[in-house]
Amino acid sequence: MKKFLLFVFAPLVILASCSKDNKFDASKQAAADDAAIKAYIGTDTAFHATADGSGVYYKIVTAGTGDHPKITSTVKVTYTGKLLDGSTFQSATITQGLSGLIAGWQSGIPYAKTGGRIILVIPSRAGYGNSAAGSIPANSVLVFTIDLLSFS
Repeated sequence: MKKFLLFVFAPLVILASCSKDNKFDASKQAAADDAAIKAYIGTDTAFHATADGSGVYYKIVTAGTGDHPKITSTVKVTYTGKLLDGSTFQSATITQGLSGLIAGWQSGIPYAKTGGRIILVIPSRAGYGNSAAGSIPANSVLVFTIDLLSFS
């Protein structure tokens, strides 16, 4: 009977201790993201990005013309998404409601104007968080170069 109890409870104790060790700490991840972003931006003295209130850094590369899109806008963009190591995970042209995109885009794209190009450096919490998405690892800071083609 003692062997049976040991056999049943030992795995439960191990699992319980593992789950405590693997608990996600959002504040630690936010600090790690911020340090990684500052190190990334610091490698390019010409980058001069601006941080907004959400922690997204943006740089207007080409100003564009006209108004800025709103969260209720449908945007048509061409973009390239990269990780901080420079590896590209996606390039595409899409037309989609801004409210249906990741939080970092919702925050950053309204700084752009039609015909403009913007670079967004997005902390993981405003991207895909602690979940992997395709070839994007969990807790990844994302760098997007986005051309705003039009919006309505």
